[in-house]
Amino acid sequence: MSYHFNKIEEKWQRYWAKNQTFKASNDSDKPKYYVLDMFPYPSGAGLHVGHPLGYIASDIYARYKRHKGFNVLHPQGYDSFGLPAEQYAIQTGQHPAVTTENNINRYREQLDKIGFSFDWSREVRTSDPDYYKWTQWIFIQLFESWYDQEADKSRPIAELEEIFTAEGNMRVNAACDDGTESFSADEWNAFSSDEKERILLKYRLTYLAEAEVNWCPQLGTVLANDEIVNGVSERGGYPVIRKKMTQWSMRISAFAERLLQGLDKIDWTESLKESQRNWIGKSVGAHVDFKIQGTDHKVGVFTTRPDTIFGVTFMTLAPEHELVKKITTPEHKEEVEAYIEASAKRSERERMADVKTISGVFTGAYAEHPFTKESVPIWIGDYVLAGYGTGAVMAVPCGDQRDHDFARHFDIPIKNIFENIDVSQEAYAGKEGTVIANSDFLSGLEYKEALNKVILELEKTDQGYGKTNYRLRDAVFSRQRYWGEPFPVYYVNGLPKIIETEHLPLRLPEVEKYLPTETGEPPLGNATDWAWDTNKNEVVSNDKIDDETVFPLELNTMPGWAGSSWYLFRYMDAGNPDRFVSEEAQKYWENVDLYIGGSEHATGHLLYSRFWTKFLHDLGWLTVEEPFKKLINQGMILGTSAFVYRLEGQNKFISKNMISDSEVQPIHADVSLVNASDELDVEGFKKWRPEFTDAEFITEGDGQYIVGREVEKMSKSKYNVVNPDDICANYGADTLRMYEMFLGPLDQAKPWNTAGITGVHSFLKKLWKLYHNVEEFSVSDEKASADSLKTLHKTIKKVTEDIEEFSFNTSVSTFMICVNELTAQKCNCREVLEPLAVLIAPYAPHIAEELWERLGNSESVSTAKYPEYEEKYLVESTKNYPVSFNGKMRFTMELPLDMAKDEIEKSVLEDDRTKNQLSGSTPKKVIVVPGKIVNIVI
Repeated sequence: MSYHFNKIEEKWQRYWAKNQTFKASNDSDKPKYYVLDMFPYPSGAGLHVGHPLGYIASDIYARYKRHKGFNVLHPQGYDSFGLPAEQYAIQTGQHPAVTTENNINRYREQLDKIGFSFDWSREVRTSDPDYYKWTQWIFIQLFESWYDQEADKSRPIAELEEIFTAEGNMRVNAACDDGTESFSADEWNAFSSDEKERILLKYRLTYLAEAEVNWCPQLGTVLANDEIVNGVSERGGYPVIRKKMTQWSMRISAFAERLLQGLDKIDWTESLKESQRNWIGKSVGAHVDFKIQGTDHKVGVFTTRPDTIFGVTFMTLAPEHELVKKITTPEHKEEVEAYIEASAKRSERERMADVKTISGVFTGAYAEHPFTKESVPIWIGDYVLAGYGTGAVMAVPCGDQRDHDFARHFDIPIKNIFENIDVSQEAYAGKEGTVIANSDFLSGLEYKEALNKVILELEKTDQGYGKTNYRLRDAVFSRQRYWGEPFPVYYVNGLPKIIETEHLPLRLPEVEKYLPTETGEPPLGNATDWAWDTNKNEVVSNDKIDDETVFPLELNTMPGWAGSSWYLFRYMDAGNPDRFVSEEAQKYWENVDLYIGGSEHATGHLLYSRFWTKFLHDLGWLTVEEPFKKLINQGMILGTSAFVYRLEGQNKFISKNMISDSEVQPIHADVSLVNASDELDVEGFKKWRPEFTDAEFITEGDGQYIVGREVEKMSKSKYNVVNPDDICANYGADTLRMYEMFLGPLDQAKPWNTAGITGVHSFLKKLWKLYHNVEEFSVSDEKASADSLKTLHKTIKKVTEDIEEFSFNTSVSTFMICVNELTAQKCNCREVLEPLAVLIAPYAPHIAEELWERLGNSESVSTAKYPEYEEKYLVESTKNYPVSFNGKMRFTMELPLDMAKDEIEKSVLEDDRTKNQLSGSTPKKVIVVPGKIVNIVI
């Protein structure tokens, strides 16, 4: 009977959908296991074969755990807010909701074809008001909270107000804005309500503040650092500049130490943990204040090497530092302003990465050295960033290479404070064993002793203090976009007020266009009905704003990471109208047991999700502090791109093998226009894009145009994608699933090669034949042979070990060996083939379901118990003895391993083959080594 994979796969996909086969229960006696994939963003391009790699891996493991007796939650949904949908709306005039819905339908169709065991009853979409109602609710909880550093946890803001009322803020150890002034209880109680609100904003876990942001003029929005690549926007490749804007921010910095410590309690790869450690960037040192001569201002710096303070010969401020414009002298003003403008055009990443360019400008101002009281010139340089530390550094050119290069470039003195160290050519950064010199009371001391002593002296003279610093900065939470969660915020006298939770969700309004307004406001500034009526508690027309009962609403929207920071908990109790997740559901599922996704989210989504989980735990909404117990990063599937070569300045293309010294420009060509011999369909290429219609092609002698090939990231923009729909149609979803696993280790990048897929498809056809006798299903109830049982159980052992180690590629190889051996053994026994169907079901679920049904089972194979490995079938009970005559092996003879030496000799001598070799003669000697050999000496 032929293997009609298309009919089989359609049949079982319908069955799973109709019977909700993979629907998880929140009330089960089984142990729970929660498997999750990173939230997909549904783009208009749909899936290519690289996208399902992680989904297939997680699906194999989810199915495996079901077979092992677990109640498995394996949900799926869509991260459906975001910039791509908005950009498409701007280009086409279609509402993002319409294009997003179309894209989701396309994704769902493709996902279903691949046969994933998702519990679709729990599907969530971040753009669904019933979902983002709870994102808005979490924002409100953050707004109504502060961070108590003494208790090391978040607390309600109402409790902070009580403290202020009773004793002011002088004894409060709270995470708050730099420069927050002290006040007594009497002063607090005398403040107006607006003054109190302004002070509380300095403590809230989500707050309004002027911040340096990555502004992209062409996109009209702020971008996160991970949305910028090489100084331009990842989306569209547009220039990005640094700009100060009033933005909503999240006080993630308050959680820095807990985010660091939590890494020791979770099963993540060490490289990913290290990425987060570096991003959080813990460092221990001192805060030092430098007075600015002739002013009342001070410049605060954080340094990990306060022991080198006597080596300071200048200071450098970030161009964006708030003091720059205040302290710059008139004669340097023009040069400083020009430098600030130029720096604003470079992204932070670009400035950090550029270690070769040395640039800066003198402000004309001087600071006073805390101990020597000498004048210290103040410069600005873009190697210092406003958002890192205090945005200022005390420059010690003898001990820091960037300071050393800067000093030599601008002819600033380099003072040596290290005993017996030459710093004339380069800085010295050593610590251990270093002896400080030319440093007054620190001279002669080693590093650690000098560090402790200078901190004590700074604290004694009130010029600084010991401090632990973190590189992690508060996360900007505003986006100047339309397609995102609206903030549940309106403004009274310029101060934010929160919409009460019972009136959520605050839904996105309709707008005529999705671009910023002509006056530069975000797209929501185009909405005509975007004001909040505090009497009716509803959105009303803007023309009703009277600043008495009707007030303007926030025009920014939340970033993409808002909805993706907590979605794992919504899956536990999707659809609950009363709470973001019920207490019972969260206690049962706790958190994600296995999370699979890309490593590119290490310092974005994964960090933010950990932050929100810890916050919600502090307030008692969650029982866990970490969202994801185990995390695996899948590698990417690479595509083989095709290139044509255009002669510079001409619409003329030259074949790859004809390129010599010609100036050519490689251009990506659609791989569908290239055959297996790398020959381009020239006419098809001309029709592909209008600009190539009249192109001229210089071909090989045989008239063929040969393209260049290169393995790179599979991407629509590189025209090297392979559509999984085509693979499913031509070979089947089970073939696609097994082939993607067969390509190589899950966590490594591997190139796609469609030519190799036929081997996996042939394997599945061979598996099918094991259960059939030509056109008949044929499985015997007879006892299986020892060889077949051995093959089965070594397969169970190896595949189980591989699944537990996420080594899926070696599992596929093991299945291939198994089927080849069973075929050679002509095995058709139920005793072997029934457990084999269960064993392969996580990898190839459609064919497994069909075979399971034909074996006479009425329930889905996913309900079957996982086969148990039995060691006894792998224990050798016989030995295939080589029988030699005068040292030359003539035949083999299988005998029981426990047979006695005399019995072995007797059996061999009685064998007809031995008698033929002896030809009637009597052997001189018979040598028997039990378990090894038999040698007959004639």
